[in-house]
Parts: sequence; C-alpha cells; structure tokens
Amino acid sequence: MASVQAHSQCDGNIGANIFTDGDFGTGTANILSTDPNIAPGYIYTTNVPPFDGFYTITNDLSQWGDNFDCWLDTEDNSNDPNGYMMIVNASYDPGIFYIETVDGLCDNTGYVFSADILNLLRDGSGCDQLDPNVSFFINDELFFETGFLTETNEWETFGFSFDTEPGETSITLSLRNNAPGGFGNDLALDNITFRPCGPEAQILPDEIANICEDGDPITIDATIIGDQYDNPQYQWQQSFDEGVTWVDLVGENGPSYTHTDVSGGFYYYRYLLANDPGQLSNSKCRVFSNTKVIFVQPKFYNETVMICEGTTTLIEGQDVGVPGDYVSNLLTTFGCDSIVTITLELVPDQGIEAEVFLIQPDCYDSESGSVLLGDVQNAYEPFDVFIDGELIPNFDETILSPEDYTITIVDTFGCSYSEDFSLVLPDEITLDIGEDVTLSLGDQLEITPITNVLNTDYTASTDFTCDIDCNNLTFLPISSQSLIVEAIDENLCTVSDTLSITVTKDRKIFIPNIFCPTCNQNDVFYVQGVAASVSSVQSFQVYDRWGNKLYNCIDGQLNDPNCGWDGTFNNQASNPGVYVYVVEIEFIDGDVILYSGDVTVLR
Repeated sequence: MASVQAHSQCDGNIGANIFTDGDFGTGTANILSTDPNIAPGYIYTTNVPPFDGFYTITNDLSQWGDNFDCWLDTEDNSNDPNGYMMIVNASYDPGIFYIETVDGLCDNTGYVFSADILNLLRDGSGCDQLDPNVSFFINDELFFETGFLTETNEWETFGFSFDTEPGETSITLSLRNNAPGGFGNDLALDNITFRPCGPEAQILPDEIANICEDGDPITIDATIIGDQYDNPQYQWQQSFDEGVTWVDLVGENGPSYTHTDVSGGFYYYRYLLANDPGQLSNSKCRVFSNTKVIFVQPKFYNETVMICEGTTTLIEGQDVGVPGDYVSNLLTTFGCDSIVTITLELVPDQGIEAEVFLIQPDCYDSESGSVLLGDVQNAYEPFDVFIDGELIPNFDETILSPEDYTITIVDTFGCSYSEDFSLVLPDEITLDIGEDVTLSLGDQLEITPITNVLNTDYTASTDFTCDIDCNNLTFLPISSQSLIVEAIDENLCTVSDTLSITVTKDRKIFIPNIFCPTCNQNDVFYVQGVAASVSSVQSFQVYDRWGNKLYNCIDGQLNDPNCGWDGTFNNQASNPGVYVYVVEIEFIDGDVILYSGDVTVLR
C-alpha cells in the first residue's frame, strides 16, 4: 500500500468527522460489557481498575468504587454524561494499544486526524511514576509523537494532517505507548476524529447580510484560497434549523448562489467543496465552507410590549401608558423602511417586597460596608437591581462607602420597589499610652493604656506582661526604642499609639574594696547592683598577690552571697591584706563587661 504524506496541520477548511467510532460511543452502564477488540496485545476487562496490560471502556472513573491512589477520578472528554472513553493501564513492555482501519477514503485527498489523551496520574498526588509517551502510526509509518505527557489533570488534543496517495482509499491507524508499564504510564483516550482537509472555503464577508423585504435578491459567492483543488466542485446547501442540519439545493453547483426569497426572516447557507464530482458525492472526501446568514428585514411586523400598570414606555417619541395598538415607522440601520404595529399590554403591579440587609462598617477607618439583597417577592423575573440609579449586574453582596443610598428593584415589566438606607462609620476608637520616658537599663516600664475600646486585646512591638484584666502593661526595655502598642476590639478593629523610650547604659554595679570575714556584717565579698539589669555573673575570681587563684564562681547571680568569697582558701583563713579580683558580667542587653580591681581583707 502506498504511504500517505504528512503535514503539521490543516491550513484550510475541514469536513465532517468520518470516524464516528472514535468517541467510543455512549451508554448508561458505567463499564462497557462487550470487548471492542481495538487493542492488540491487551486484555479487555470489566473488573476495574484495570491492571498492567488491561484496558476498559467506561464513562466515569468516579463510579468505580475503587481506584488506584494516584489516578484521577475523571469523566470522558465531552458534554455527554454517558459518553465513553478508553482507559489503558500500560503493559510492562512498550507496544501498540489501539488499532483501527478507516475505509472509504478518497485518494489524492487531504485529511486531518486528532485525538484527546489524558495522563491518568493525578497532579499533586506525590506519586513519582512514569508518564505516557504516545506515537501515532498510519499504515505502520510513524507520523507524530506526543513526547512525555506530564501530570496536568487536563485532557490534551494532538493531531496532524496528511494526503492519501493515488489509489489509496483505506488507512490503518495505530497508537503505540513508548514507555514501559509497572509504575505509571497510564492514560485515557477519547474523541479520535478523521476529517477531510481542503483549501480555505469561504463566503465573504462573514457578517450577516441584511436586505429589505421589498428589496432586490442578493448573490453570495464562494471564495477558495489555496491551490489544492484543480477542479473544484460545489454543492450549495441551506439549513432550516439555524445550522444544525443541512439540505442540498438542487442544481446549485456553481461558484455563486442567488437568494431570491424576500420574505422576512433569517436564512442560513453554506457550500460543500471537493476536487471532482465523485468526491463531491462522498461525505468522506469533501469539506464545507463557513455559514453565511442572510436576514430579510420584514416590511410589516407586529410586536407586543408588556409594561407594569402605572408606568409608561416610549413609542414614536411619546410616553405611552394606555393599552392598545400603536403604529410606528422604523428605519433600520441598513435602510429598510418598516411599519411596526406595537400592541401595548399592562400587567398588574403585584407590589414588590424585598429584604435588604445592611452590614455596617466594623471599624472607623474601614470606609466601607455592604448591602445584601434577601428574598424578593411579587416581582416578575428576571429583575434588575440599581444602587442610586446605577445597575448592579449579578447583584449579591455589594461593597459601598459610608453614605446614604437608594436601592431600586425593577422587574421585567418595569414594576419597581425602592428603599433608602445608610451606611455609617462607627465612632473612632482611641488609645493613649503616655508620654516619652527615659529609663536606666534594668528599669521596668509600666503603662496603663487609656482607651474607649471594650473587651480589648493588646499587641506591642516588644515583649510585655500584663495583669489579669490587662489594664496595666509591663515592659523591660533593653535598648532605646519606639514602643508601639495596638489595641484590638471585639470587631478586630485596631488603634495604636507610640512613645519613645530612651535607655541609658549607666550600669549600676557595686564591688566592695574591703570586707571583714570575721565581722558580723560585710563578711562575704560578692558583686552587688541592680539585679534587673544583669543576666548573670559569668565568672568571679579572686587571686593573691602571687597570682594564685583563691576563689572561682561560674554562672552566678548578682547580689548573691553564694557567689562570693568568704576570705578562705582550702578551708584556711587567708591573711589580712590586699587581693585581686576579676569579674565578667553579662547584662540583659547582651553586653559582657570585665571588671577588675583589688579588695582588702581585714580581721
């Protein structure tokens, strides 16, 4: 068999799908019970999920009741809730998983092929498994490869076009999965299509052609762009159901068609195009043009207008509210002079009632609130909602700035309902945490916030403690800073105040220069000072004048005699005299300072 010639895509117009089995059909049963015999080397199963080397035809994986953890629960790729798709769990070895023969083609003719493929591995599942990689063959010749189909949870469409050779009227399509099975490489297949592909077949312009009922016939022309057909053949068609089905116009086989029916209404036309008369009669060989619509504007027509009693409508430039027939002359935008008889009817005003809910702004500085529309009764639907005369499409909850408004509901016949409402800002909340202060390192700052906020929670720019009711806030600043305190009320509205704290680093440490171990007071030599400013006494050492270490305290505390020298060494009283000390103190601001000097021992 001669080989076809491939193209990347169809650049012209296409015809009807000639491969109607490519969507795998439709049915109410979740699993197709009969083996379609379309997958050589694979086994058809109705027990789902299928294992490696098996396939099935189904319309919805979510109805299986049990599925692989990594697989999507998907439906077929169509609007038909019962439409089927092919599910393939790849064999351990790469190979063909779909094969079909398409007969009745025309030789020397272009065709376009497409198919929808879905990687069944769920994106975000965390399953690190193989992705499918599919090749398309025509008559055992490779035409297209998808490459690895990553996990996207979305169907993807793949396709290409090709030309049949002289005498070639049948082709065999096969799909090969190139990746091995085992862990992953599982796919869904749907919507396999073959369509004739020809030159661009147009009826220009695309816009609707408008003519008057008392006007002249109009001719539409076939425009062919491209040199694929050296002997183009035409068949004009008309649709009487807005393009759903088409009927051949007998004898209309020329490159143009003249529309002569000037009765008011819409008319739908297109033409079939092929390269010779035999192909024109074969639905597998011809393409069709775009649809051209002709609108004949009626000379006379009637229109019924219904309005709410007590309202008016504009007819011939006048507000009219009395029921009856009114005649109006209408000159259309494309020049047709028509006479319109308008029958005005009144519908009773049922008295629209509506629930309007307001959500007032929670906070003084939010500058917004919202209005919601609840149940609307006695309105002829659909109805429109206006805020201060402005239409609010798809009205649900509307955010508005604080001020006075009017909401209006107007139903389909003009009956209306109006209600005034106001969105008002709440009172401004206040907070005062006092004046700027200067502290020494280690001094605590106590603040009593003054606020008009009830049920207050506080946050601050630095750590703090508070009493049971949090009426007083206590801070221990270790450096100069701007302290920001924020009060939060029960509506999560906030207010803040700032004060400046200056922390002086005059470290208040006192180390005695004399002590008497045998006296009743000052009998221990230790470091003293403002304890709140000190983290620890990292080391406290005492030496005699020859450099011998007589005492050592590690990681002690300020003002603690337990970290102090009692004037002894090896349980023997030291002689009166002068001794040397070295002290390392870590302060709460992180600084470590070395102090040294001498102390006199008296006895």
